[in-house]
Amino acid sequence: MTPAAFKRSIRDLQVWCSSCMVAFSGSDPIGVLIGAKRPSGTLVYKIAVHPDHRRQGHGRHLLDSLGSKLAILGPPRIVAEVPETFAAASGLFGASGFIQETVLTDYVWQREVSDVPRVDGTFVIPVTVEDLAANGLLEADHPQTCWERSVEPLTDRKDDIAGLAVASDERIEAYLLYKNRGVEGTEIMSLRSLIEDGGARLTQLLSQLRAQGMGTFRFPKVHPEEISTEFLETLGFRAAGGHLLFAAKARST
Repeated sequence: MTPAAFKRSIRDLQVWCSSCMVAFSGSDPIGVLIGAKRPSGTLVYKIAVHPDHRRQGHGRHLLDSLGSKLAILGPPRIVAEVPETFAAASGLFGASGFIQETVLTDYVWQREVSDVPRVDGTFVIPVTVEDLAANGLLEADHPQTCWERSVEPLTDRKDDIAGLAVASDERIEAYLLYKNRGVEGTEIMSLRSLIEDGGARLTQLLSQLRAQGMGTFRFPKVHPEEISTEFLETLGFRAAGGHLLFAAKARST
């Protein structure tokens, strides 16, 4: 984490400096917690303890200190998105009173699609985050998403995000927002169909991006209430790992 990356995370993820803290042993910093904050809750974005000082309670002390502060100032909900392979972090949150709520699944799309028919009466147009917001398609009452792909970061990073939509004469019927990361592939930021069509419109959009030369598409940390596994498999996505969503209510210690 460089100073530049930290400053960028304040904008992109709503990192809240007063929810960040450092643990010391004498004058030596030995642990850090970086917290992001919104009205809905606080995300433990990063937590780390120096290898020479692990298993001495420092990580739990950082979490307890954050919880005591939020019990007074709010918001009371605290969450963490932990890679499912990171057993040490899962153990820390479990021992600190956090409950695993669900699994956020990472998906990839590598499907080779050719001759995808265009849906009659529609056309594909470029679309921006601002366009979707103006049409009421990015409202906060939509199904749950991970922290990075919720409404706030999409709005704050709107200049870095591109999009395509299938539109009729009357409305936007399906859209996707994406970020081209070059050799790392294309990251899907939002994917939604407003028409029951078996995924035809979204397949059309994904295929159009593939025709532009983009490679593997990554759709990270998908909440089960955001879009179903069955529907994503219909589109050609496959699961490729995930994160455990832990949550707790702030309390004084």
